[in-house]
Amino acid sequence: MTANLSFAALKELAARGEIDTVLVCLVDMQGRLMGKRFHVTNFIESGHEETHCCNYLLATDLEMATPDGFAATSWEQGYGDYVMKPDLSTLRRIPWLEGTALVLCDIMDHHTHEPVPHSPRQILKAQVARARAMGFDPVMATELEFFLFEKTYDEIRRDGYRPLTPISGYNEDYNILQTTKEEHVMRPIRNLLVEAGVPVENSKGEAETGQEELNIRYADALLCADHHTIAKQAIKEISNQHGHAATFLPKWHHDKVGSAAHIHQSLLKGDAPAFHDPDADLTMSDTMKSYVAGLLKYSTDITYFLAPYINSYKRLMPGTFAPTRIAWSIDNRTACYRLVGDGTKGVRIECRTPGSDINPYLACASQLAAGLSGIEEGLELTPPVTGDIYKMDDIPVLPHTLRAATETLRNSEMLRKTMGNWVVDHYTRAAEVEQEAFDAVVTDWEIARGFERA
Repeated sequence: MTANLSFAALKELAARGEIDTVLVCLVDMQGRLMGKRFHVTNFIESGHEETHCCNYLLATDLEMATPDGFAATSWEQGYGDYVMKPDLSTLRRIPWLEGTALVLCDIMDHHTHEPVPHSPRQILKAQVARARAMGFDPVMATELEFFLFEKTYDEIRRDGYRPLTPISGYNEDYNILQTTKEEHVMRPIRNLLVEAGVPVENSKGEAETGQEELNIRYADALLCADHHTIAKQAIKEISNQHGHAATFLPKWHHDKVGSAAHIHQSLLKGDAPAFHDPDADLTMSDTMKSYVAGLLKYSTDITYFLAPYINSYKRLMPGTFAPTRIAWSIDNRTACYRLVGDGTKGVRIECRTPGSDINPYLACASQLAAGLSGIEEGLELTPPVTGDIYKMDDIPVLPHTLRAATETLRNSEMLRKTMGNWVVDHYTRAAEVEQEAFDAVVTDWEIARGFERA
């Protein structure tokens, strides 16, 4: 399933007055939709070809600041324009917004019309092209976990983000009674996303108060990331329309379970699953073994793309169903990588490191960068680990802070080879900006701990 609206169909709907607005959007470094609302007549006349945006949109932080240190743009360079080139294959109706369609854009250099290399969508496209040059088509699926709260975003912000009250009062993991109480939010999320061409499979309660999970059918890697991004936007907007806030912050309270965005991944070779060998142990082909070996070898290199903020690392704690050590295992949720579907053609590997705050394009691209490197290098896969991996001191650990992940990103020869120095340096600076912003703030914890006793 791709977009649910052709350009010709848009013209017909516009002529009938059924669509009057087109959201023309790019995906920023944080994985958010940024862009413009076009009147449909202007979009049909010229906007479908291209429009422009300020190039700071790919050199900013969550607060939309203009930090120094990015080579791509700066005050000295005058913050010029990028070209937003609509990808009409992504055009779709947005049924939770009246009379509205949406299209995703690729970002091009204003002067050369070449793709901007650090654009998240372009980074993933480059890894997909690399896979196809090797004879593979990558297939992926992401899980979206998030929390619903009683109040709206505006109410919570006016209250200073305290207190935060989830929509439910107890762990609702797979709980049908509690999730029935939340159907006024979750049912429209499922149904309206399907209407928008996003193939939702199901939703469920997750393992905490007010925590939800949305699962979307697997697709090719780029389409998977597109679906994830549109779904995240829909969840926030539809929740707010029904008087609630949804958060994708991985760890909103230290006593609560965090939210993940696990990535399932495999490769096709033609129409055949390249990860499947019916005669092999666990039905894992040699291709799959080398791919997983690459994931393991380069886990520290790519951690930033799976955990891009200070808060991301608060989730990666023992006993939380989030990994802390670099190992693969068979259907074991204490592992960084979990083998799923062994014995079937759907055998695949699930990466359990990503939090709900990922940019899916960067996260999926980093998985491909590592896994494909494993294939190119002919890496051999070590045996699976069994048991409680949290307690295994002989298993190497993931970077446990943003500062540590920034250094592994900066020094990654593999990423510099597969993504390019420009991309690595750009996102290293993004990581530094996040760390610098946090380091400059005095937290409530510091005051409560040391105000009297220090």
